[in-house]
Amino acid sequence: MTGILVIGGAGMLGQKLTRRILSETTFDLSSQLTIFDKALPQPDHRVTAISGDLSQSGTATNLASNRPELIFHLAAIVSGQAEAEFDLGWDVNLVATWNLLTALKAEHEASAGSYRPRVIFASSIAVFGAPFPDKIGDEFLAAPLTSYGAQKAASELMISDFSRKGFIDGVSLRLPTLCVRPGKANAAASSFFSGIIREPLNGQPAVLPVPDTVRHWHASPRAAAGFLTHAAKLDTASLKERRALNMPGFSCTVAEQIEALRTVAGQEPVDLIRYTPDPAIASIVSGWPRDFSPDRSVALGFEAEKSFEEIIRIYMEDDFDG
Repeated sequence: MTGILVIGGAGMLGQKLTRRILSETTFDLSSQLTIFDKALPQPDHRVTAISGDLSQSGTATNLASNRPELIFHLAAIVSGQAEAEFDLGWDVNLVATWNLLTALKAEHEASAGSYRPRVIFASSIAVFGAPFPDKIGDEFLAAPLTSYGAQKAASELMISDFSRKGFIDGVSLRLPTLCVRPGKANAAASSFFSGIIREPLNGQPAVLPVPDTVRHWHASPRAAAGFLTHAAKLDTASLKERRALNMPGFSCTVAEQIEALRTVAGQEPVDLIRYTPDPAIASIVSGWPRDFSPDRSVALGFEAEKSFEEIIRIYMEDDFDG
């Protein structure tokens, strides 16, 4: 693979993905590895960093003009913000994707069809809406009940259609909720899933806004970076025009999360969790998937954790500095 572009490269997942690309010998870094975002971290000397806003006119055209062969599209605003700021959510989570795809289409046409990049899109299990079966299979209808989910689902359809027409070679990965996320809490409605583990491990109180009976689908950030790099090497002919894949993960209740924390770190961090109901967050979470049977992605070689204890230990290995 040559000419790699990570859009949203300054985010948590973008930084983990960049480090993974730099460490894997299967990626050819003799040509440019570029990260693009609104605000950028200090890049590795092997990385080119470009700042900008993909939803702004002309930005996608400039990025596409370099004709990267592999593009990871991770840029988005998170679920809670997309729900609260409707116009911004559609601008960032959909219009920016449209801008990117049409710019890549223009380069494809200018190359007389020889340029057809692999595009890996970070989608979400939010594309699904209730009512749910006990486990969501690969045939279950994508019918989101949030603006964020609708934006991701619409982007998936565009990725599939531009791929069908031969302009790009796209894959959409429906990521589980990534847990345990390092750093500070963000505006995602799902943020508490990480917060009730991360904050207590760091000796800080954590708020639980939903009952501990809530069940959800999780994978670690390490697993998510692995999903993305695996998709880069995938033979997309095996997808048979069904370009969106449910990623593997681990299903558990909040109570089981807390029990895993107790097993890994003892009672002291568990005592720092405070149940403080938040009806707004509970309403959003009630429309989210709880469990999956991701047979297609597992058969294609995607892998995730097998327990929540493993997810906590990965956080402690990769990001915990206590």
